[in-house]
Amino acid sequence: MAGGNRTPGRTVTSKVIAVLGAFETSTRPLGLTEIAELADLPASTTHRLVNELTEGGLLTRKSDGRYQLGLRIWELAQNTGRQLRDTAKPYVQDLYSLTGETSQLVVRDNNEALLIDRVYGSKRVPRSSRVGGRLSLHSTAVGKILLAFDEPWVRDSYLKLKLSAATEQSVTDPAVLAEQLKEIRAQGYSISVDEQRIGATSIAVPVWHTGSLGAAIGVVVPTSQSTNLERFLPVLQATSQRITKATAHIPLDTLLASHRNMPRKSRS
Repeated sequence: MAGGNRTPGRTVTSKVIAVLGAFETSTRPLGLTEIAELADLPASTTHRLVNELTEGGLLTRKSDGRYQLGLRIWELAQNTGRQLRDTAKPYVQDLYSLTGETSQLVVRDNNEALLIDRVYGSKRVPRSSRVGGRLSLHSTAVGKILLAFDEPWVRDSYLKLKLSAATEQSVTDPAVLAEQLKEIRAQGYSISVDEQRIGATSIAVPVWHTGSLGAAIGVVVPTSQSTNLERFLPVLQATSQRITKATAHIPLDTLLASHRNMPRKSRS
């Protein structure tokens, strides 16, 4: 098959994306065979692309012959959402200072929530992602905010996807989720209890951008200490208003255009 494709019609760009994508869910270095399997590419093609990516600094070869993402990937990634993150960061920090709880800001990227910024609290709370990582839309408070307050077609499209269960508390019935989103729109906030990680409970509110939904901001607390989460609403709403005002000059749709499209399958 021309070009060493296993799948007809794959371009060089798509193969490079597949190679880098092999590292998306792995925190450990990978060997060439593993990369080839995860990328669904022939060994020869994988070897050539990995060598080129290593020369370009996007991958790094360890002494044992395995590969990991290079520092250049990290450097490039810092520019993703940087203007929004840098502008909102002082307010996320203030939210943590005022609550003492883990505070986070997300935007929608396709059918997931992209974590733009997070300040970790001192309490031990099960972590589900990191800055630059992704969260499920249907099993997190910030994710449900993004679904509830975005355009109707976003909700309709998402409700047609298979809803995976992160824990036994995750909502996987589209009808139940639809009712939850309706209630969230009515009350103006979202609460998620043990849905993404057992032992973690969160509450979130929307952040507006020139009249439209821009992001979601929330706090995460240990489930054992989650009584009366509504006590966080005044500071969450005030923080949301401050971020809304501070980021009004940022063309969010241009900066993070991908968060208005949903071409990928859910990995939640």
